[in-house]
Parts: sequence; structure tokens; C-alpha cells
Amino acid sequence: MKIAVFHNLPSGGAKRALYGYVDYLDKEGHEVDVFVPSTANEEFLSLKNCANSLKIFPVEKTSRGYLYSSLKYVPPFIKSISLWDLEKTQKEIAEEINSADYDLVFSEQDQFTMTPFFLKYITKPTVYYCPQPPRTEAILEAISQRKRELNPLKRLVFNYADNKDLKLDKANISHAKYVLTNSYFTRESILRLYGVNSYVSYLGIDTDLFQPQECADENFVLSVGSCRPSKGYDFLIRSLALIDTEIRPELVIVSNFSEPGWEEYLKNLASSLDVKLDILNLIDDEKLVSLYNRAKLVLYTPYLEPFGLVPLEALSCGTPVVAVKEGGVRETVIHQKTGLHTERDETLFAEATLKLLTDDDKRKEISKNGIKYVNGYWTLKHAGDRLSWHLNRLLLKK
Repeated sequence: MKIAVFHNLPSGGAKRALYGYVDYLDKEGHEVDVFVPSTANEEFLSLKNCANSLKIFPVEKTSRGYLYSSLKYVPPFIKSISLWDLEKTQKEIAEEINSADYDLVFSEQDQFTMTPFFLKYITKPTVYYCPQPPRTEAILEAISQRKRELNPLKRLVFNYADNKDLKLDKANISHAKYVLTNSYFTRESILRLYGVNSYVSYLGIDTDLFQPQECADENFVLSVGSCRPSKGYDFLIRSLALIDTEIRPELVIVSNFSEPGWEEYLKNLASSLDVKLDILNLIDDEKLVSLYNRAKLVLYTPYLEPFGLVPLEALSCGTPVVAVKEGGVRETVIHQKTGLHTERDETLFAEATLKLLTDDDKRKEISKNGIKYVNGYWTLKHAGDRLSWHLNRLLLKK
């Protein structure tokens, strides 16, 4: 097949997943061309390394309005590129694809509007992969220390941006004809918010990269993800503070992005609770894999995470996971077999963490289970085969 791919993603898990899909399709003999606006991140895992071609379309800056972002802590008035500019560029991309001989199109999300404008203009058979609808921001604001500290004027700005984002997002997704997503949790969220049906096509991870290494465990626990309130690192710090200081491990956080002020807040919180904390930003994959392998445990506490590649990356390296039982992690981590689930309660989470920290035999058992589990269902090949089934189904429905 000749396939056109569109995305406007930042760095992070969604981009890593897309890279895996494009690499799989290329290796299966499909001709894959990638089209992106200049706002897309093509420095992190650039698709030019695995696609037939990559074309970048400039997003011109005008004064026709402001580009507000799904990153809610960024006020809309500080952006210099407008939504009008972004839509104009995505229309141009769609028109170029429409005029070519592509069999189908694979579209990912937009980091600013969630569902991209691109879907309004593409006429080729298109699969839209929706990793997540907008989070339930009212809930996230309620549990976010920083949001609680906002003054009424700033809160009004955030609420206005939320409502505008959601209205635009719903308008764009109404043009999607075939929607895929990453978990049954996310599928239900999409149905609840948009009233749109979707199909689950589980992701996979690169087991050639994330694999066990011959190294000893060190006395630290690891958590991976952007440094923002929704990742639950403050909960994690308070939980670790409940473990006796003589055996309390260091917490290492690996982040690809930090919300202004949140990293400092976490460091101050950790210092006040006598939890040793190290935050590493934008490390390379080699160092990340090394950390996965050297950590005693990977701790995973995001709020309502739609899927989350981190637990699978950890299990593929043979590192057990302790996770809060919510969101997509319930579909990837098997309680008592590849890790432990707990309620979102600091005491219960600390007890589960302590249980695995102090039971070497159980940790080794879970380690072996995790490696076997990932290799049996969660590889890039498994994910690619699942995606291919949907792409072929779309062609049959055409």
C-alpha cells in the first residue's frame, strides 16, 4: 500500500508509538510518506529515519488570532501562531495528499487542538489514531497544587481555554470516519466525550531497545513522564516518605518536559519530607534503558493515563511495576504477576512498594514474568499486525 501519514505531535509517548508504527509499515514493504506542519516535533525520533519521505510545511505567523494549547498552563495570549495559520497549513497538507495516489491516510493527534483540522479536508480513506481525548481537567485541577493556587482571573483564563479547546476538538473529530485508540479505558472516554465509536488497537514497544541488561539493582526507584501535576509525582513523593528512612530508596524521575514551577515544587516537597529526589531531563534512550534496568522498581502514578508506554518499557527490561489502579495501566500490568496495583492512597502504595523492595524472590519472579509477557503480546510486531488489520479493513469498507 501507499500510505500518507500526518501528525502534529510533541516529543513523548505518542511520538514514540507513531515511530514504531511507521517503522513497522516500512519494513512490511509499504510506501510511507510523512507530512507535518512545522510545529510538529521532528527532532525526537524523526520519521525521516524510517519513512520513504518526510515533508514539512511551514506554518506562517499572522495576526489573525491566537493559538491556544491543550497544555492548559500555557495562557492563549502568549502564542504568536494562530489557529487560522495552523488550519491553513493543515488544509494545504490535505490537499496535496488528496491530489496524489495514496491508498489511505494515517492521522495522529495535534498537540494544540487534540483532533487536527487536517481531518476536515482529507478525502482519502483515513484512520485517525486518537491516543486520548482531553483529560477531565476539572478533576486534574482539583488535585493539582498549582491550580489551587491560581487567582480568580487566571482560573477564568484557563476555564475559557478549556471550553474553547473542547468545542473545537469536537468539531474536528466529527469529520473522522474510522477512529482507533490505545485502550478500552480510552475508548470509553472517547465515546463518553465525543459520542464517537472507536476501535482498540493496542500499542507495542521496541523490545530490541528495551531489554534486560546484566547489571545489579541499585537502591532507587524510577518514574518516567513529563513533569506536570497530572503525572502524580507529588503523590509518589508523599508515599515514599512513609517508608522507613533506613530502606527508603531514592526517587529518580525522567522527564521530557517540565511545567514551569512544578519541578521546583516537587524538589521542595521532597526536601521537606526527607525523600531523596533526582529529576533528569531529556536523556537519551541508552541512558533511559540503563535506568530501567538498574532501578529496583518502576513506580507509576499518573491520573487517568490513557495507556502509558512506561510500564511496558519497564517490564520489557525486567523491572517490576507498582501502579495506581486507574486508566489504561489496568490493561497492561497484571496484578501479582507483572507488578502490583493499589488504590490512590499513599499508605497502600507505600506498603506495595515496600513489599517488592524487601522481597527479592518475588521481584525476580515478577521480572521473569514481565519479560515473557511483553514478548508474547506487546512488541512492535504485535502492534503493527493489529494496526494492519484495521488498515486492510478500512480499504475493504471503502
